This record gives sequence, structure tokens and C-alpha cells, in this order.
Amino acid sequence: MAFRRRSKSYPFFSQEFLIQNHADIVFSLVIFVLIGLMFEATAKTAILFIQPQYNVSTLTPDGEVSLYHYGWKDCATVLFYLFITIILHAVVQEYILDKINRRLHLSKSKNTKFNESGQLCVFYLVSSLWSFYILATEGYILHPSSLWENYPHSHLRFQVKFFYLTLAYWFHALPELYFQKVRKEEIPRQLQYISLYLSHILAAYLLNLTRVGLVLLFLQYLSEMGFHLSRLIYFIDETHHKMFELWSVGFVLTRMVTLTLMFLAVGFGLARSENQTLDWEAGNFNTLSVRLLVLFLVCSTQSWLLWKFFRFQLRRTREYRLEQARKRAAAKQQIPRALKRDSVGHHENGVLKAENGTSPRLKKLKAP
Repeated sequence: MAFRRRSKSYPFFSQEFLIQNHADIVFSLVIFVLIGLMFEATAKTAILFIQPQYNVSTLTPDGEVSLYHYGWKDCATVLFYLFITIILHAVVQEYILDKINRRLHLSKSKNTKFNESGQLCVFYLVSSLWSFYILATEGYILHPSSLWENYPHSHLRFQVKFFYLTLAYWFHALPELYFQKVRKEEIPRQLQYISLYLSHILAAYLLNLTRVGLVLLFLQYLSEMGFHLSRLIYFIDETHHKMFELWSVGFVLTRMVTLTLMFLAVGFGLARSENQTLDWEAGNFNTLSVRLLVLFLVCSTQSWLLWKFFRFQLRRTREYRLEQARKRAAAKQQIPRALKRDSVGHHENGVLKAENGTSPRLKKLKAP
């Protein structure tokens, strides 16, 4: 299965060969794991990579339900879906983004940003719809108090645990920096937001704050989808700026709702819980120090994002005003000069010509 058109062949195990064929190599590893399901001797090991682990069956009024908790075996599952994400990344790039790029004829820098926004827009769209479906089916939207009640939320339903295993996407973004040949000046910026996503998702998953984390991820993914969608529209039509204005309002509202929800759930909801003792076996981390650490992590991140946003808007406004001032100054210097035209005709080679092109004759005065 080939994902890219081969215009040139490279030596085996060379850097260019690995970059050009990385999706095919990863696809072979996935097939190797799937083949392991066919044999009894390797089926148990193969299922470790494919299916979420640590399931516990419990009896409920609706019947027997399988719930999941986390453990070290989740690393194998994340690794497998990291391979799946690399394959999907190559499919989206080859069959969607590359075809659009050929029609737009963008520059190299804009092409890189277009590919980045295209990949992230697809991921944010799928993740926001998926998270909203989980919030609706689990009843977190109609009952907000369930976000902190009955903590710790150490046992998760299948769809919730599988959603958190999508942090494989952010792990896959690290090798993609190498595969996509990202420029050196762009690497620190991308590493910055990748590390922020990984740290926040892992903190919510390991501290059993999965319900609050699910709502925050939905808000964040929805806001970021608006930004990258606006940037895609801008690359297609550079005169279109209204989407950025709408995203700016949504960005600030998302930050405010995130801070409000964190203080409500962690600062007040968990603080009123009766069980506030550290218990590693039960997964209870509801202590004052942990709550303060979580609030500090989220509030500092949201404040930093707002600071960057307002600084960018102020710089953009200042640059716009300077550009308008230059245009007004240039317009004043280029005042068009009015042409003086004779009422009878016009001058040509120093001779006065009439409107029909003939020289006007002077009228002779009669003598008295």
C-alpha cells in the first residue's frame, strides 16, 4: 500500500527512504500486530495493543457493565494507535491536502501552515464531535454537578477511556516533526503546544479528573478548530477576515468558561467532598495541595494564552495604524496636477490649434 508518489528511489535505511516510506513501514507493523490475532499463541499479546485493558465487570440496574481503569499496559495501546494515527495522517495529507495545494499554488511557507491547519482541523472536528457525544450520553451536560460528585472517577466507560487514549495523536505529532521536515524555527512553537496538550491530558487521566477534563477538551478543541478553519479559509481567499473576528470572540469566551469551570469543579466542588485523604490504591487525589497544583497549572496556562492573544492583537492594531498612516502620507505627496487647456483649442509644438486641428486665424479689423 503506497501513500505517496515515488518520483525518486533512495537507498534502503537512508534518511530520505525513511521519510518517504514511513507510512508504509508503520502500516506493515500494524498488519503484523493484526496477524497476531489469528494465532492462539500470540493472540493475548496482540490484543494487548488493540483493546483497552483493565476492564472490571459490575452489576447495575441496567445489567452487567464493563468499566475500565488505567495502568502501565495502556502504553502498549497508545503505541498501537500512534501507528494508526501516522497512517491516517498520511492518508489525509495524500488524498485531501496535497490535491488542494496543487490547485492553490501556495508559497512554501504558506503551504506548510496550510498542511498543519488542515491536519489539526480534521482532528479537532472529529474530537469535538466525539467529546460532545460522550458528554451528552453520559449526562454531564444536564447534570453539571456530576463533574465532581462521587470522586474519584477511577472507573470509566469504554468510550471515555478510548477517548483519552487518543492522546496517541499528540505523541504521534513528535515524530511527524521529523517526517514532515518542519523548519527549525517552527519546531519550538509546535513543541510548545504539543507538550501543553500532553501534560494536561495526562494530568486529567492520571488524577482521575476525567469528567472535568472531557469538558475542557471539548471547549479547547472547538476553539482551536475555529482558528484553523479560519486560517484555511484565509489561504483560499486572503480578503476574508470575518472568521478570525468570530474566532477572537470565541477564544476569549473559551478561556473565561474554562477558568470558571475549574474554580467551580475543583475549587468548590471537590473542596466540599468528605473524603479528602490521599489514597493511591483507590485513586483519590483530592487533597489541598493537589487541588492547588491543578488550579495553578490550568490558570497559568489560560492566563498565558490570553496574554499571548492580547499582545498579538495589540501588535496587529499598531501595525495596521502605521500602514494606514504611510498610505495617507503617500497619497498627499502624489497630488495630480490639473492640465491647463485653452478655451479655443490647445497648444501643439508651440502653435495654438483649434478643436478641429486647424490654426485659428486672427480677425482683421476694418479701418474706419
